[in-house]
Amino acid sequence: MVFTYRTILDKKTNNASKTELDAIKSVEKKGDKTVVFRLKYPYAPFAERTVLPIAPEHVASKQDVNTGSLTTKPIGTGPYLLSSWSKGEKLVFKANPTYWGGVPKVKKFTMAIIKDDDVRATRLRSGDLDGAILPPNLAATFKGEDGLRTLTAKTCDYRTVTLPSDNPVAGDRAVRRALDVAVDRQAMVDGILDGAGKAADGPVPTDSEWFTKGTQRRHDLAAAERILDEAGWKPGKGGVRAKDGKRASFTLWYLSGDKLRQDHALAYASDAKKASIEIKVQSGTWEVIEPRMKRDAVLAGGGSPADPDFDQYTLLNSALAGDGFNNMAFYDNPAVDKALADGRRSGDKAKRKAAYDTIQRELVDDPGYTFLTHIDHLYVLADRWAPLTTQVEPHDHGLASGPWWDVENWRPKK
Repeated sequence: MVFTYRTILDKKTNNASKTELDAIKSVEKKGDKTVVFRLKYPYAPFAERTVLPIAPEHVASKQDVNTGSLTTKPIGTGPYLLSSWSKGEKLVFKANPTYWGGVPKVKKFTMAIIKDDDVRATRLRSGDLDGAILPPNLAATFKGEDGLRTLTAKTCDYRTVTLPSDNPVAGDRAVRRALDVAVDRQAMVDGILDGAGKAADGPVPTDSEWFTKGTQRRHDLAAAERILDEAGWKPGKGGVRAKDGKRASFTLWYLSGDKLRQDHALAYASDAKKASIEIKVQSGTWEVIEPRMKRDAVLAGGGSPADPDFDQYTLLNSALAGDGFNNMAFYDNPAVDKALADGRRSGDKAKRKAAYDTIQRELVDDPGYTFLTHIDHLYVLADRWAPLTTQVEPHDHGLASGPWWDVENWRPKK
């Protein structure tokens, strides 16, 4: 364990967990069964952070941790072993014969990597796949089909539009506030999600104990128009507002092949048009989108059911702007930065709640993102296995989520 944490914290190591472990000052071994963590500052959710897979030092220390074989040929004690990996295509797993929980009944399974929603649905229908995550409109096409069933997982997964501060229009506070009330979130829940989700009034779901009452967004087009009028964004040519010769127009990107993001992006642009703001929607791969994030808006996703620090710190902290996919809006609000620090450094739950209340209220007055919906994850599967269950899920979904989170316990259905 000591080797793993020290290596991740090393400046030479390229590991996404480094930011998550910022509070750690040192890691030391004490005896054969004790590890001592010393922190730079009090960090409330520290225990929830110490769940990283542990790399075997006798193997990892003999290779470059950034490029060595351990990154593609992992060594672990779980129920399955990685048998083969065709990057961008599939991963094949086989049962671990020495698994401490007993050898799984499912001896082998393949996880196909299929980014396009329509392609996943087609392969599922052809019988090439036993299960897949699908957007609601595609999942609905399987309703009533023999041998298939749909499972719903409640989530903290949200869809949001980044409004980069360096964009002269999307970064304008009045435009941001106007878009926040111009968007019809419930229409998105009803029309895009077919009811499989709920409106997002910020990064925190309304049924969470951390949600701040009074920060619910309302759909009020008249209010959006007043905000723009008062800020000097006046109706202009072609039905697009303008200010000081600058048109209220910007580009919004979404990930190609992701139908949910496409539908959200188009609905958002349609709502913006009603307030005389022009949003030009484009699709692309992350390789195309990432270099443009500082100037262009992105239909992004996020959310975690764990501690509020997990999602909000990387989403909003100004120090992380431009750090990969952290703070994609380049959001910079000193009051939010202070509250983020207060929220993670206090062990007093009431003080932490007050800090996250401050953040959510600031996002009403100064929204660097337009939060749209919280999405339920829908899985369509071959109905020949049991038990099939789901958990409350984060934004990320894949092997560790969905009904296959406990595939080692699956049995053929009798």
